[in-house]
Amino acid sequence: MIRANTDRKWLPLYEALASGVRLHILELLAGQPMNVKELASALGLSSAIVTMHTKKLEKGGLIHTQLVRRGGGTHKICSLAVSRVELNIPQMGEKQREYQEVSVPVGHYSSFEVHPTCGLATLDRIIGQYDDPRYFHEPQRMHARILWFGKGYVEYRIPNYVLSSQQLEEIEFSLEIGSEAPGVQADWPSDIHFYLNDTLLGVWTSPGDSGEGRGMLTPSWWTVNQYGWLKIIRVTREGTYLDGQRLSNVRLEDIIMTRNEWMLKLAVPENAVHVGGLTIYGEGFGNYNQDIVFRTYLQTGAD
Repeated sequence: MIRANTDRKWLPLYEALASGVRLHILELLAGQPMNVKELASALGLSSAIVTMHTKKLEKGGLIHTQLVRRGGGTHKICSLAVSRVELNIPQMGEKQREYQEVSVPVGHYSSFEVHPTCGLATLDRIIGQYDDPRYFHEPQRMHARILWFGKGYVEYRIPNYVLSSQQLEEIEFSLEIGSEAPGVQADWPSDIHFYLNDTLLGVWTSPGDSGEGRGMLTPSWWTVNQYGWLKIIRVTREGTYLDGQRLSNVRLEDIIMTRNEWMLKLAVPENAVHVGGLTIYGEGFGNYNQDIVFRTYLQTGAD
């Protein structure tokens, strides 16, 4: 079940529900998993249009998609990810949760180990040259709005503003990410690992490196990876969740706290099942106009 509220992080969910076609797709998938071609036939639409709708449903956390070999071909099988969505509307006089937020540009990593294909770019130019990891040291990297690598990691050090007198209730971070293929490849899975303070929170498998159509924000001069998927990761007292779905059993108490900073690492290790790289889209690229947004929620009534 997804428990949503009026926080902006749930916009992909509400966008996914705001379509008669997408609601019909959910009704069809309630009967059985189906591939895109089967959905297109049932809906009387083209496969390209149905693919667009299934992408929005997947972004909203409502369906799962999986590439399956069947009948001599590869099929994208869609199935329901949840059976219920609960919306909590704030009530008059209800106290909103207190939180602290830091927005981290994608080029503000503190350490890295990357392997080609790799690179960085600002809103108007490539930084250095393609596929040369040395340019990840370039001071101009601080202005990068997109970065990508075939395997390795980038780590960000984020200030910790939670006081010793305050009670931490939840950690949340969101970012737009996808795989990194040489050029563009929709079917290019990648196991992206999320670490917080050296604790593995979980792994999300990106389906590919998108190039179908243009990213809504992507500069006109940019011709390769166009957009990713907005992923929202929450670490609570009960476990870790990705887009409202349980990702792992890692709880807040399992994270080794440091007084001054949080260390957020995004990695595609060379021993992963799917080594398909990582692209991070910052403000001005992709479909979501944000950098890496990191929030710490405090317990209501904490001083």
